[in-house]
This record gives sequence, C-alpha cells and structure tokens, in this order.
Amino acid sequence: MTHAIQCQGFQAAGLAAGIKKKAGLLDLGLIYSQVPANVAGMFTRNRVMAAPVVLTKERVAGGTARLIVANAGCANCCTGAQGMAHALQTTRLAAEGLKLEESQVLTASTGVIGAPLPLDKIQTAMPKLISQLRPDGFEDFSQAIMTTDTVPKLIQRQGALDGRPFTMLAVAKGAGMIRPDLATMFCFVCTDAAIPTPVLQTMLRQSVDRTLNCITIDGDTSTNDTVLLLANGMSGAEVRTQAHQSIFQTILDDLLMEISRRLVKDGEGVTKLVEIKVQGAPSDAEAYRIADTVAHSPLVKTAFFGEDANWGRIMGAVGRAGVAIDPERIDIFFEGVQMVRNGVGCGLDQEKQVTAVMKRAEFSVTIDLHLGAGRASMLTCDYSIDYIKINADYRS
Repeated sequence: MTHAIQCQGFQAAGLAAGIKKKAGLLDLGLIYSQVPANVAGMFTRNRVMAAPVVLTKERVAGGTARLIVANAGCANCCTGAQGMAHALQTTRLAAEGLKLEESQVLTASTGVIGAPLPLDKIQTAMPKLISQLRPDGFEDFSQAIMTTDTVPKLIQRQGALDGRPFTMLAVAKGAGMIRPDLATMFCFVCTDAAIPTPVLQTMLRQSVDRTLNCITIDGDTSTNDTVLLLANGMSGAEVRTQAHQSIFQTILDDLLMEISRRLVKDGEGVTKLVEIKVQGAPSDAEAYRIADTVAHSPLVKTAFFGEDANWGRIMGAVGRAGVAIDPERIDIFFEGVQMVRNGVGCGLDQEKQVTAVMKRAEFSVTIDLHLGAGRASMLTCDYSIDYIKINADYRS
C-alpha cells in the first residue's frame, strides 16, 4: 500500500480552471501552510522576466509566506502593466479566500509567453480550489502545473534532528526550456522542519547549484523559473547547529537531485538520460565548463539519439569549451568501455561495445583530461525527432 505524499501543516489542491487549451486538464493549484513559513527562493536570470516572478521575488524578500498559487497554460509574461495587475489580482483572490495578508501569497505561472492571464477563469475557480485544499492534495497540484510534461514530479524524504523526525517534499514541472541558470522549471519544496530564513536561503542556493543548475534538456532558459522552499516548523524539528544544517543539506541535495533526474528523463521527446562526467581537469570550474559544453552540443545530443558512437563530436565539444587542455592526454569512456585513449579512438571492436551501451535508456560518459583534480558532472539527454515536433506546434 502506498501512502500519499504529504508534509505536516501543509495542504495542496489542483483543478481544471480552463486555462489550458485542452479542456479538463488540471491547470490551477495551491500550496497552503497552516502557519507562517520561512521562505527562500531562486528565480530565472533571464532578463525577460514574467510578472509573477517579479512579484514573488519581491515578496520572498520579506522572509515568510503562507500560500503559493500556480497555474499552467499561460506564462503571464511580456504582458505589460496588465500582466502585473493580473498577478496581483490572482494573489488577492487567494488571500481573500483564505483570509491572509496579500504579502504572504506567492504566485507562479507557466505556459505560452505573450498571452494575457484569463483572470475571469481564475476568479471563478478560486473558491472551489480553496475548498479542495487537503494534506494529500499534492498529487493534484503536481498535475496542475504540468505543461508538456508527460508525468508529474512529486517525491518526499524523511529525516531527523535530535531524534525529532521531519519531512521534506518537492513538486516540480519542466520538460522544455531547460538548462542551467537556475534551471528552467517550477520546483516547490515544503518541509515541516524549522530553519531561520537566512540559513534556508543559503542551503537552497547551494543545493540548486549542485543539482538543478547541473541539468539541461535543450539549452534554453525560461522567463518564469521559480524555485521556492517553505519551512513551517510544524514537526518540532529545528535546524540550530552546523550538524543540523549538514543533515538537512544532505536530504535537500538528495531530494533535488532526484527531481533533476526526473526532469531530464521526462524532457520533450527524450529517449536517453546521459550523465556527462568530467575528471582530471585543472579545477572544478573548468571541469564544469567542459561538461556544460558537451551536454549542450546539438551534435553530441543527436548522436545520442542515433545511438552513434561518434566520439569525435565529444572531442570537438571539449576543445571549444575555452579550457586549456592537452588533446593527447584525453580518455573517454562510455560506462566502463573506453572509446578514446590519449586522444585517439580505440578501434571498431570498442565502438561496437559503446554502441551497445548507447542503446540503454540511461548511461554515462566520462571524460578524463589527466591535468588535475577538478571534476564536475551534468545531466543531459538526446535530441529526438519528437522534440522538433513538440516545439514546432507548441502554440497551435
């Protein structure tokens, strides 16, 4: 028997408000904390920033929140003064329905850029949505924020501080416009542990840099990226010491890494989940630059889709990453199979073995520069024919 994913003191809901093109799909959701929760956030660094991002970023700076209202089907981006007015009115409707201060309501929108938010549909749906709030409502919420996702992303973890158990859950969406620079998606994390806001923000930033900032699907960044972490303290577990922070950070990292894997695995048209590992670099930063370049290369990603052991494309991407390397020292492995030794291919027999590896749904590529102790990794995927189809008619 499976237990519903929930977290003490939090409720959630999701319903079909008619925002999405296809009738009947869930597209409006709430996450509600019964008590004020300390909040941390990270947002898109795209200079084109949607109205809900601007508003929520401002409110997160206040340090506490009670409610997140999120919708799919409309990004409310590039909509001018009307867009901000609609974002404000959305939070006002939710605040009035739950008798909250407007400043305690955060908002997030995802979908087509340039279309006005259908505020009349949100206003009509809000009372019913509020009435459906319940501890096990995160499954509905997870569906309400999906766009081109094929499956919801919702997981939880358990921990303990000084013998007091606590829960952490994460719900996310994202299948396209995904690349490091916060990572292009929604990710909402709730925990019933108590953590001071400055510590919460630091831990979120560190975790995002290690997880959500180390994934890519298509190399595009969104205008609506939003990651929020709410901690309401309802479990009685408190983060007070460095040891407590270490415990919490480990669980948060694990949670967001699993979310990261699920995001890439469910990417638009994705058939392969590939981890690019770089080791032996002069520094971690330079290893990251190489992993980032290889992970984003269209030629590498199409080779993954074609299950073509075209290692020359990887060498080419390594060489243009802007890192000082010695090509004659580079080794490349697909899982445990070496394809390149000292910058030279290992022959047709090895290529056949690598081709067999590439037929798997998940595999890793390790690039060893033999120049130092620096290392980094990125999660990427293939470019498939379906990716083109999905994005060619996204609005039609």
